[in-house]
Amino acid sequence: MIEAQRENLNINKLVAERKEIIMVEGDMIVPDSKPDILDTICTSGVVSIYKKEAQDEKVRLDGSINTYIIYMPDGTEEQVRGLNTNIDFSENINVPNCKEEMNIVSDVKVKSIEAKVLNGRKISIKATLEINLKVYNQDSVEIINEIQNADNVQILKEDLKVNSLVGQGETKIYAKDNINIDNIDNLAEILKTQICLVDKDIKISYNKVLTKSEAEIRIMYLTEDNRINNITYKIPVVGFIDIQDVTEGNICDVNYEIKNVIIKPNTQEEHSIYVEIEISVMCYVYEEKQINLIQDMYSPIENIDFEKKQIMTMTEKQCVKNTKQIREKINLKDIEGLNLIDVDIMPSISNENKINSKILYEAELGMKFIFENSRSQLIVKEAKIPFECTVENLQNGEVLNANCDMEIKNRDFIIQDGGDINCNIDIQTDTNLYRNASINAIDSIQESGEREEQDYSIVIYIVKKGDTLWNIAKEFGSTIDAIARVNGIEDRNQIYPGQKLYIPRFERISERSYE
Repeated sequence: MIEAQRENLNINKLVAERKEIIMVEGDMIVPDSKPDILDTICTSGVVSIYKKEAQDEKVRLDGSINTYIIYMPDGTEEQVRGLNTNIDFSENINVPNCKEEMNIVSDVKVKSIEAKVLNGRKISIKATLEINLKVYNQDSVEIINEIQNADNVQILKEDLKVNSLVGQGETKIYAKDNINIDNIDNLAEILKTQICLVDKDIKISYNKVLTKSEAEIRIMYLTEDNRINNITYKIPVVGFIDIQDVTEGNICDVNYEIKNVIIKPNTQEEHSIYVEIEISVMCYVYEEKQINLIQDMYSPIENIDFEKKQIMTMTEKQCVKNTKQIREKINLKDIEGLNLIDVDIMPSISNENKINSKILYEAELGMKFIFENSRSQLIVKEAKIPFECTVENLQNGEVLNANCDMEIKNRDFIIQDGGDINCNIDIQTDTNLYRNASINAIDSIQESGEREEQDYSIVIYIVKKGDTLWNIAKEFGSTIDAIARVNGIEDRNQIYPGQKLYIPRFERISERSYE
């Protein structure tokens, strides 16, 4: 009786991928402690996702936008004041094939945000969010990789490398610190903040994954004597995720998500800003697994019945890091005599082209320049720089799945006469690559009696298009060895339509594995 030997394969299947643009709107009443609004100057926001939930055919996201509004006050000598509010949102996004037990990886960015004055004490805020969702389903499947007690059974095998899921885990990290500003600056209010998670890295130790990054915080603030200043500060973001059986040779996918942000003047210490960021870190760990897969089998003397199943998994998983240097000159009108205070930079990918052994990304940098004139007034100018970046030296890049993340590493702006600005920006691209693999495996093997004995000693067969030696041998109850020997075939993978083959009747032999 045939006995099957089985092997487990853990699969983290990408069930659905969804990109959605949503609008978030809200109103803000100006606190009594603030002067009336004449006009808004600049609006920015940091998005937080504090809850996400997989449901049948949809994903629910709950979050908020920590919004900062710089405005021109009415009826005072002050040129600039600031407002801060949180706009909460809840969104149900239709995702076909999504189920409650599945895992969600989300990436949500503020694409644009603006504030409109309704009256002197009320503002309407509209934000556009870009949401990228990936829904995964974990499954463990058994594949047959060997059979026993099966003399004279012919087996077709294939060696495959696949990325099997070792495990996944999640942790929460609280990045807290007090950011000291200049001692001569008496903090009046925070005008604007930007938060980016940079310098991401991992280290693997015994049954643990150490995730490391830094929260880069850029804060623009107003002093009590109406001066505007900036500070950039980095807080380490370090966490451990317990994953059983993880080893140094494994591949890790790590996703960071901001869940909550608190940035406020430190009431306990002068010349200080308190920052607290809650960050969720999710990690998937994969191993490259070599499997010797049985794809087909038959016996020339017995009838063998089995079922075939198709398994979807991934292979050739890798991460490619590159640095793109942008050295461009742009021209902004009417900036002579202005002082550049800050620049918001947002990289975005507009198109992806896969050509042979490379992936070409068409992208642009959206930039918002904030200047100050001699009267302490703020002027905002916007500009865009299109650019391209390429991931090269890939094996058949056209069939690879690619996810590219861009991070601003360095920035420098030099203002020249006539409104020209030399922009020197370094961007790091992290491209996560993998290939979908469809595996055909046999299952549920049963013997159903002796095969009808052939009444020939040899037949002549003319090869048709699509034929293989395996299929021909299986059809006539012969073996690849016997056909190759009788016909003098050296390369068993090379037969051609119209070729005449002599097919001998099977004689009992002990060899039974062909790869």
